[in-house]
Amino acid sequence: MVLGAAALTGCTIDRPSAAADASPLTGEQASVEAEDLAPEVSVADGATDVDPSEPVTVTARGEGLSEVTMTNESGGVVEASLSADSRTWITEEVLGYNRTYTIEATDRNGTSTTTVFSTATPAATTGVALSPLPGSTVGVGQTIAFRFSSVVDDRQAAQDAITIETSPQVEGGFYWLNNRELRWRPREYWEPGTEVSVSADIYGVDFGGGLYGSEDNATNFTIGDRVETVVDDATKTMTVYRNGEELRTIPVSLGRDNATWATPNGIYIIGDEHESMIMDSTSFGLGYDEGGYRTPVKYATQMSYSGIFVHAAPWSVGAQGNTNTSHGCINVTTEAAAWFQDVVKRGDIVTVKNTVGTTLSGYDGLGDWNIPWSEWSQGNADETSAW
Repeated sequence: MVLGAAALTGCTIDRPSAAADASPLTGEQASVEAEDLAPEVSVADGATDVDPSEPVTVTARGEGLSEVTMTNESGGVVEASLSADSRTWITEEVLGYNRTYTIEATDRNGTSTTTVFSTATPAATTGVALSPLPGSTVGVGQTIAFRFSSVVDDRQAAQDAITIETSPQVEGGFYWLNNRELRWRPREYWEPGTEVSVSADIYGVDFGGGLYGSEDNATNFTIGDRVETVVDDATKTMTVYRNGEELRTIPVSLGRDNATWATPNGIYIIGDEHESMIMDSTSFGLGYDEGGYRTPVKYATQMSYSGIFVHAAPWSVGAQGNTNTSHGCINVTTEAAAWFQDVVKRGDIVTVKNTVGTTLSGYDGLGDWNIPWSEWSQGNADETSAW
């Protein structure tokens, strides 16, 4: 990253002539005066590994600043501003990694100081992707995802760089699904109408092992209607509610009743929606010679990273409502799949119950709510597990 390379004019103020009757300072008195009244720089001379995201300031301790310039090792002048009273100078651009900067600052009283420092030199940098997308409206179960492009050693430093603001105020907490993916969720489902803004100010942050943040990121979203779906294997039905009102009950066929294919119980979060897609069993490790499949489907609505969808299954219409025949997905008619996809949105919740399966893992990617709050609220930033 090369910043501040353009030659910009330093902040300069005309210096008034000294009073005719001023007495010159000599010897020890002049030395003390220069030390006490020379401009003060916020970065120590000779400092290394300085955080480039932090502004640099110069403060007058004498009559006021007459001239301040800050240049990089190539001679580029760093953009800055001077306060109206000429007592404070501050950088106005983000500094670069692996740069050396020199500050020359002079006070109106004639005292001056020179400061040379260098910024951090990363071995590598990482960005962070945020979801949901800016300006989106999502469901009451939506969690906030932070996906780093590299493994983060200092997970607490990553959390400390993130600010989450909600209106109204909401209790929530961070939890790491792995060494790259961090989540934040409220203690309880969001209330419809809640406004959320997220800032990940990671530029300049040391994540350990020579890894630093490459650039900041931010998002914001609104919580929409409370849309909930309950899939009950006892009745082979899927019932959809909006703000407590039942909209529809749909016959379903779930995963076959065995340890391999039974649909897991638990709480799911709605993810991606596809009007059409190819469902390929090799994506979760089932080869074609082992009974796998590659099947085009319509109106597939994601419920888990592990490949569970609500989707149209015209081949199983006769089983829907009475027999489980799938590899774990929720099979419905084409019309019902289209209707469901039109009604739900990202972040809505689906509860599956009464199957012979286990519980969807909280580390699945859309199973966050299956980690109990008693565990989630404790956080896991200090865990040494490499997952």
